[in-house]
Amino acid sequence: MKTFKQFLNEGSYPLWTKAVTAGLVLKVRNLSIQIDREVDVAKQNVLIGQQNKLLAYLNGLGIAVGTNDQQLMTSVRSKIG
Repeated sequence: MKTFKQFLNEGSYPLWTKAVTAGLVLKVRNLSIQIDREVDVAKQNVLIGQQNKLLAYLNGLGIAVGTNDQQLMTSVRSKIG
């Protein structure tokens, strides 16, 4: 796993993109923990809805980045296989 500093220094994406991505990931992880701890099903559903919204934003960032960045694609391929 990469450190946060390595993540910030990698690639040619603007710093704001990396910061927003890291923030969204932290929020999704926090919501996942809250969902696991919640006993009320109705509250769990609200938290899951919030988590899905954040995941949609992350997905949109992934689409906006594109696949024509060779450095990014090489990095992804090395992690997959």
